[in-house]
Amino acid sequence: MCGIAGKLNLDSENPVDNRVLNRMLNVISHRGPDGHGTYVSGPIGLGHRRLSIIDLSTNGDQPMCNEDGTIWIVFNGEIYNYPELRADLLKRGHVFRSQTDTEVIVHLYEEDGPECVKKLRGMFAFAIWDGWRRRLFVARDRVGIKPLYYAQAPNSLWFGSELKSILVEPEVPREINAAGIRRFLSFYYPAGEETLFKSIKKLPAGHYLIAESGRVSVSRYWDLEFTRERWSRSFEEATEELRDLLGSTVKDHMIADVPVGVLLSGGTDSSGVLSLAVQGTAKRMKSFTVGFSGEQIVDERPYARLAAEKFGTDHHEISITAENFWNFLPQYVWHMEEPVCEPPAVALFYISKLAAQHVKVVLSGEGGDEAFAGYPNYPNMLRLQQIRNSVGPLAGPVGAMSSLAGRMIGDERLERYGAAMRGTFEQHYFSRTSGPTFYFNRDSEQIFCADFLQSAGAVNTTDFVTQLTNSVRDQPLLNQMLYVDTKTWLPDDLLIKADKMTMANSLELRVPLLDHKVLEFAASLPPAYKVGAGRTKRILKAVFEKAVPNEILTRKKAGFPVPYNRWMRNGLSEPLKEVLLSSQAMGRGYFKRKELEGLLQAHKCKSKRGKEVFSLLVLELWHRRFVDRGAFQPESGNCFVSSRDSR
Repeated sequence: MCGIAGKLNLDSENPVDNRVLNRMLNVISHRGPDGHGTYVSGPIGLGHRRLSIIDLSTNGDQPMCNEDGTIWIVFNGEIYNYPELRADLLKRGHVFRSQTDTEVIVHLYEEDGPECVKKLRGMFAFAIWDGWRRRLFVARDRVGIKPLYYAQAPNSLWFGSELKSILVEPEVPREINAAGIRRFLSFYYPAGEETLFKSIKKLPAGHYLIAESGRVSVSRYWDLEFTRERWSRSFEEATEELRDLLGSTVKDHMIADVPVGVLLSGGTDSSGVLSLAVQGTAKRMKSFTVGFSGEQIVDERPYARLAAEKFGTDHHEISITAENFWNFLPQYVWHMEEPVCEPPAVALFYISKLAAQHVKVVLSGEGGDEAFAGYPNYPNMLRLQQIRNSVGPLAGPVGAMSSLAGRMIGDERLERYGAAMRGTFEQHYFSRTSGPTFYFNRDSEQIFCADFLQSAGAVNTTDFVTQLTNSVRDQPLLNQMLYVDTKTWLPDDLLIKADKMTMANSLELRVPLLDHKVLEFAASLPPAYKVGAGRTKRILKAVFEKAVPNEILTRKKAGFPVPYNRWMRNGLSEPLKEVLLSSQAMGRGYFKRKELEGLLQAHKCKSKRGKEVFSLLVLELWHRRFVDRGAFQPESGNCFVSSRDSR
C-alpha cells in the first residue's frame, strides 16, 4: 500500500522537473512513510511513497523497472494472485530481482500490454511508462478500492493517489465545478468521475487511461455482469461453494510480511471475515473497535467483544467524544479531499489510528452489503414494487396521495415512498437520497441563490443513474439496485472513506468481500438467495451461521453509528451555526440566508436534517481548506477560522 504521483509532458520531450515530483510526494507522505523514490526520463516523471508490506528489503523500492530499464512502474495496492502469476512468468523466461507483486505487474505488462489488468486479482492503482512506445498506461482496480485522480492541460497530464498531490502544481487550473457542488448535495458525495474542480477527474473503477502520441483516452476493461450461472443450484450447494470461495479469498488477503489485524464493527460481515482469518494463521489475531461517549448512544463494542472472545483475538478499543469529532473535522476535510457526508469516516479514522499502533494491515467486512444485498432499502424497494404491481393503474394516484400526506404531516419516509409509487425506477430508488423529495432537489429555487443555480446549470441526478441502469434493464430489480450501488455509492463514498481514513494513519486496509471473484459469484446468484425468507444477505449469513454468534447474526444493522446528529443538535449547535452563517460562507453565494437559518432551526428542533447540515458543514470547510488557502500543507491553520481572521 502506497501513494503514487506523476506528470507527463504531452507535446514535447522536455524533461519533468524532479522538484515537481517531490512536492507531489511530500503532500501525501502519510501514504508511504517507509520510503520514497522518483524516476525522470524526458517527458515522464514518476513518483512513489512506500508503505512496506511485502518484501521489506530495498529490492521492493519504487519506481521499479524491467530487466533493461525500458518499462517503469509506480504501484499502489496489493495483487493477491501474484505468486501464481510470478511462477508463470518465470517459466516464460522473465528475470525477477524482488519478491514483490509490483515486479509481477511489470513483466505481465511486457507479455500482455494493457490487457494485463484482466489477470490481476486485487486492489490497485498504478502507472506504467513504456519507454519503447512512449506510452503512459494508468489503471485502477475493478471496484475502485484504490483511488486515482488525474488532470489534463493542453500540454501536460498529472496523476496521483490523492487530489491534493495534483493541486500542488500551479499549472493545474482551480476553477470550481458548480455542477459538481449540486451533484454532491444530491447524493451526499461527489458521484461519478467529476470532482469539485473542473480540471481534475477521478479515473473510474474498472478503467484504464492511455496517453500516447499526445492523445489521452480512457477505456473500460471490466464491468459487473449479472448471469444465471448458479440459478439452477440449490441454496445449500451455492452456500457451500461460497464458503469455499470466501475461505480461500480471506486466506489470500492475509498475505503480508507484517502483522495483520481485523477491524470489528460488531456486525455480521466483519465478524465473518474474522472467523475465516483466524483459520488461516497460527498467530493470535489482533482486533479493533470503536465506541462513543455520551448518554443514549448506541454502543457497538459489546458485540465486537463477543466476536473477539469467540475467536480469541487480542482485542483493542477506543472511545471518541463530541469534542473529538468536532476537532477532527479539519483533518477529515484534508484527508477526504472532497466533501463527503460520511460521519462514520471519523470513527474509522480513530480506529485506524489505534490499529496502526499494533499492525500495518487490517481486514474489514466492507462490501458485504453491496455484494449480497444487506441494506434495508433493498427489501423495502422490492415490497414497494410488489405493491405497485398489485394496484396497477392506481399506483400513480395512491402514490400522489401518500406523498402529499407525508409532506403535510412531516413524515419524510411516507413522502419518499409515495413519490416512489408513481415514479420511474431511478426516481423511486434514489428517493432515499437524491429523488424529487430530497431536500436540496425539492425546493432548489428557494434554497439556492439564483446566480449559483445559473452557474451550475441543469443538474438532473436521475439522468446520471439512468445511464447506469440502461445496461441492466433486463435484470430483476434487486440486481439493478446492486449494480447502481456498486458503481456509485461504493467507489465514490464508502471506498474513498475507507482508503483515505486508513491511509491517513499509514495503515493498509484490505476488503476481501470486494474481491472481484466474490462479486462475480454474488452476481451469478438468484436474487432470492440474497434477499429472501425475511432476511437480507441471506446466503452470506448462511455461510457464517455456524461460526458467528447468533446475537451478531440476528441484530439490526448498525455499522459504526456515529451519534453526530445528537452532537450537532446539542453541544455543537452554536459553533456549527457560526461556521455556516459566517460572512465567509454566505459570501460564496450558494445559499439564501433565511432558508439556511430555517434549516439549522429545523435540525435543532426536530433532528431531521442531520445529513443536510453535515453536508453543508463539510462543503464550507472544504472551501476554506482547498480553495481559500491553497491546500498545500496539512497543518496550515484551522479551517474553522475564516481565512480573513487567520491572516
